[in-house]
Amino acid sequence: MSTEATKPTFTLSSADIKEGEPIAAIHTFNGFGCSGENLSPALKWSGAPPETKSFALTCYDPDAPTGSGFWHWVVFNIPPNVTELPRGAGSPGSAAAPKSAVQSRTDFGATGYGGPCPPKGDTPHRYQFTIFAVDTDMIEADAQASGALVGFNLHFHTLAKTTLTALFGH
Repeated sequence: MSTEATKPTFTLSSADIKEGEPIAAIHTFNGFGCSGENLSPALKWSGAPPETKSFALTCYDPDAPTGSGFWHWVVFNIPPNVTELPRGAGSPGSAAAPKSAVQSRTDFGATGYGGPCPPKGDTPHRYQFTIFAVDTDMIEADAQASGALVGFNLHFHTLAKTTLTALFGH
């Protein structure tokens, strides 16, 4: 019998999206040939390291035909006592997002959540929702920061991360 304590596992789950499954139209973009409702999915996480001082969340499409993927949602400076975001928290000005959290610019050119909308005829794209446990309470960036800049800062401050990947194509 092992006497070593079991380390908690950092997990990300959603009532709205499931690992490897298609994303419902309610969460897809409204524009660029898509007609979804553009509501961010509800997300919940647990098992973060005890030294976590904040969280960051991204939604990234590595399959976008850009040469560099596509950032659909970037949120950082989420307080350490927050362990979930309700559906629609990514809407600009939503009261559902924590007050101290910053939603920065996506590759759509706006802040907040921008749902999936791959080119028609592409094979389904992967949408990677990743929650980062961060060792600082303040990522040095603002709402105009790109996903790449936030990712650069997260590279140096991530204690743990976990990803939920869903699919969308049309």
